This record gives sequence, structure tokens and C-alpha cells, in this order.
Amino acid sequence: MELDYQAIGIRIRRLRKAKSLTQQTLAEISGQEPSNISHIERGATKLSLPTLVNIANALGVTVDELLCDSLPATKSVYEEELAQLLSDCTHGERKVIIETVRALKHNLKKLSSSL
Repeated sequence: MELDYQAIGIRIRRLRKAKSLTQQTLAEISGQEPSNISHIERGATKLSLPTLVNIANALGVTVDELLCDSLPATKSVYEEELAQLLSDCTHGERKVIIETVRALKHNLKKLSSSL
């Protein structure tokens, strides 16, 4: 399996912004150059294991949270992310989201069975 560097970058950017950090600040905390953080967030560069660990530590997350799109055994990461997304939703919003997910799941199963 190949690593999805673009997905890793998207997760890093989302987590950085959630912590109200600039690329400059994340770079300083993780011992990187700001331009390197930009390249990583865009998926334009492959990051080394030490860089990945430093960024995870700077963001206060585990490495599996950053790699979950490339790891098949990361169900709990997705469940936690979904729980966070739903945590501030109203009852009505949750209902719409559940109905949307239910329809999406149905269509995905229908599509995969026709291939």
C-alpha cells in the first residue's frame, strides 16, 4: 500500500487550523522550515518518519491520526472524527447527516455490486 501524502497533508492542515496555529508556528514547534510545512500540507513532498513524528507531537496527536487514510486498521480514528463533527450539531442537523450517510452508503454498496 502506498501512502496518500495529499490526505496526510490535508489532515495536518485541518489539525493545525483547529489549534489556531500558523504554518510558521507549526514549523517552529516541529523543527521544520515553514516552506516544508506548506509542501507537506499540499502533498507536494514526501515526509520522513522523524518529520511525521515531530509534526504529530507538535499537534498533540498520534501518528495514526495522520496516517489513517493509508492504514486499513484505523476505524477508531474515523469514529472519533465523526463524533467530533457531530458533537456541536443540533438534533435536526444530526438527523439530516444520518439520512445523508445512509443514502450514500446504500448508493456505494449498489455501485460496488455492479462493478
